[in-house]
Amino acid sequence: MSIGRASAVVGAGTLVSRVTGLVRNIVLAAALGTIGAEAADAFAIAAQLPTNIYAIISSGLLAGVIVPQIIKAGSHRDGGSAFVSKLLTLGVVALAVTTLVAVAAAPLLVQWYGSRLGPEGVALTLAFAYWCLPQLLFYGLYALLGEILNARRVFGPFAWSPIVNNIVSILGFLVFIWVFGLHRDATGWTPGMVALMGGTATLGIVAQALVLLLFWRRAGLHVRPDFQWRGIGLRQIGRLAGWTFLMVVVGQLAGLVQTNLVGEASRAGASVAAMQYAWLVFMLPFSVVVLSIGTPYFTRLSEHVAAGRDDAVRDDLDSSTRIIGVFMVGALAAIVAAIVPVSRIFTDTGQDAVQFALVLGAYLVALLPLSVQFVIQRTFYAYHDTRTPFLFTLVQCTLVVITAVAAYTMLPLALLAFGIALGQSLSNVVQLALAMGLLRRKIGRLGLRPAMVALARFVAAAIPAAAAGWLGFLLLGGVDGWATADRGTAILSAAIVGGATLVVYLAFLALFRAPELQVALGAVRRFLPGR
Repeated sequence: MSIGRASAVVGAGTLVSRVTGLVRNIVLAAALGTIGAEAADAFAIAAQLPTNIYAIISSGLLAGVIVPQIIKAGSHRDGGSAFVSKLLTLGVVALAVTTLVAVAAAPLLVQWYGSRLGPEGVALTLAFAYWCLPQLLFYGLYALLGEILNARRVFGPFAWSPIVNNIVSILGFLVFIWVFGLHRDATGWTPGMVALMGGTATLGIVAQALVLLLFWRRAGLHVRPDFQWRGIGLRQIGRLAGWTFLMVVVGQLAGLVQTNLVGEASRAGASVAAMQYAWLVFMLPFSVVVLSIGTPYFTRLSEHVAAGRDDAVRDDLDSSTRIIGVFMVGALAAIVAAIVPVSRIFTDTGQDAVQFALVLGAYLVALLPLSVQFVIQRTFYAYHDTRTPFLFTLVQCTLVVITAVAAYTMLPLALLAFGIALGQSLSNVVQLALAMGLLRRKIGRLGLRPAMVALARFVAAAIPAAAAGWLGFLLLGGVDGWATADRGTAILSAAIVGGATLVVYLAFLALFRAPELQVALGAVRRFLPGR
């Protein structure tokens, strides 16, 4: 499958899964609230526990280390079946043990993350955690199976299977609203209410993982349980994964500090749930564009490195940065212009939407830098270098902790989430600058000057586009008008403002004769039926 076709398949699946995920979280926000809602913060913390372990497995060990190893094993006489059999067996055993330990440690985990909630909030978080923590096994299984399929150039299922999870969750949360109504407080929860919310979330993850088995035959691998792990290359994988594991651990420790501190604002304003929903909005364009293009590119980068084609690596660095950039800058302009109606979709009032918008805006500062860094970091992984990403991530996480503590000590509770989110974004900017410098030392010139010129051209087109979109928002009534009257009008106004912004952005790109415009339009056409 070509890079373009693979990107289209992954991108289409990611788009649909992110849109259904957005609907899932809109329903969840309607059920539990967002701003000043302790029940929402309790559920957010409990649901965050298994996903943090999933981040270690997926973003670190699998995507960064296992994919190159599977590609290398593909040259074996059996096509890599023996290696994958040992890998899967080891992975399932490790996941099962990790899940059991996590469930046993649930009270300790809840104290680490949610100790600043009220007593009722801590108790509700623990109740949710017992239902949510078994997701660890299936999050890990999903990541393991999905990355094996990706490494075998079966790109679609990994991106499309989260849709099943989202559908299950939407239906379960709607049943909760129908049976129990809306519930904002941490008091008054019955075992049945907890079981329905937590059980729904876990059932969705189980379905998401198991559906990948339907596509396993496409990988062309014959897998069986194999406990003979000697010869799998555990020493090499362990050496590479050791740095990756440490990198993700320091990221999780920084996130723990953020979550614990922002819990202080749970009943006063934006807190854990608001930060999570804002991050999900932030991740919508990032996932659709960066991951859809970056996942196939990472597989090809690994192939270039294995063949010693450094010039091809530089070419892919430049082209992926430019293609990602043309989409991401446009998305940034659209979200900034429609930031208040987008925020109103997740909140109960226009004023709550303003609080949410501050948090979302703080995250958006890092949207473009984080997108470029994705490519840089995956290039290090292609060279089997996990130590360097650990070093620049350690710097970033240190800055995250420092800025979070500064926000906690200096800002009022109503602005605490905003300050923590902004500190994280600024640390991402520093991280990108450091990562680019270290990659230049490793492989020489990066050849990114044309890409940087292109990014400047995109920003020049985005500024008048965002201004036009913001004017449209004001014409729709602004913060206190029709645009934020309720969730329905907020969805419509966000679509109108965002759509208008993108039209103006495309018009300015055409005016500037940006060569990336045709490439971007070609990528969009590949999403269309029959292409």
